[in-house]
Amino acid sequence: MAGITPGPKAIGSAIYSFAILAAIAYFSFAALQGEYGLSRQIELHANEEELTSDLADMRAERAALENKVRRLSDDFLDLDLLDEQARKVLGFARSDEIVIR
Repeated sequence: MAGITPGPKAIGSAIYSFAILAAIAYFSFAALQGEYGLSRQIELHANEEELTSDLADMRAERAALENKVRRLSDDFLDLDLLDEQARKVLGFARSDEIVIR
């Protein structure tokens, strides 16, 4: 008795099933690891949160610097700030003060 060989209909069905499984595997991989996949979306979201935090820090620093510039401008001169900056940057001190470094 000869072995049972699959007919052309069974081979076509197996190829069709394999093609469907390969397509499912490809699209599943692309949905998770592709350029627009889930892992990339999570990475981009984390990067966005970090950049948003950096932007808030930079805006606060800019506001502080703008305030300092305004206080040292010709229109509005804060003498206490000017005294503080002269002491800090130039190392000035009054004759009756003791400087400890």
